[in-house]
Amino acid sequence: MGFTGFPDEAFVFYEGLEADNTKTYFTRHRHLYEEAVRAPMLALTDELAAEFGQAHLFRPHRDVRFAKDKSPYKTHQGAFVDRMPGIGLYVQIGADGLFTAGGCYTQAPDQIARYRAAVAEDLSGEPLEAVVASLRAAGYEQGGDRLKTRPRDYPPDHPRIDLLRHRSLHAGRRFPPEPWIHTKEVVERVREGWRAYAPLVDWLATHVRGSELPRRR
Repeated sequence: MGFTGFPDEAFVFYEGLEADNTKTYFTRHRHLYEEAVRAPMLALTDELAAEFGQAHLFRPHRDVRFAKDKSPYKTHQGAFVDRMPGIGLYVQIGADGLFTAGGCYTQAPDQIARYRAAVAEDLSGEPLEAVVASLRAAGYEQGGDRLKTRPRDYPPDHPRIDLLRHRSLHAGRRFPPEPWIHTKEVVERVREGWRAYAPLVDWLATHVRGSELPRRR
């Protein structure tokens, strides 16, 4: 069945999970997660797959092995379309509404080095500056992990010092849970955002690429 919107029960489920983030709550309400959250998200990403590629849905539980917060479950459902490992398009639903994004959420040391080298060079850095400015002008938020000060080896008056501070870079837009989220309009809102993020994703895929370092075990 095609996507028809996220039902009220999806937001009810996550409001409850935020108040009671326990295995007992999740197990008792798992049918809501499966029917009101996971199934609609799968239908949404299926409708977008022909243009953007197939998305991967993230698991509902958190990896708490190295986290200070030991809450066992995520309070949102996310889906990601890989352009390259860690670089791509994202959509998320939670109690606070819908969120779309594109870019890179985290970068390995080799990716950070390639990113900063490309930002520093005018030939590659100026196009990125134009892409980011265009996204901001269209109302998208500029996000990512950033240093509080400038990175080493770059002067404070570098014309793209703000972008050089980034350790990762993405753009996004949040939508509160308004009535249209319960309709097929969600497909067009996500499609509009993903198309807007495409130049940023393309730049990162070209200049940063996936990490070439061995994965930590």
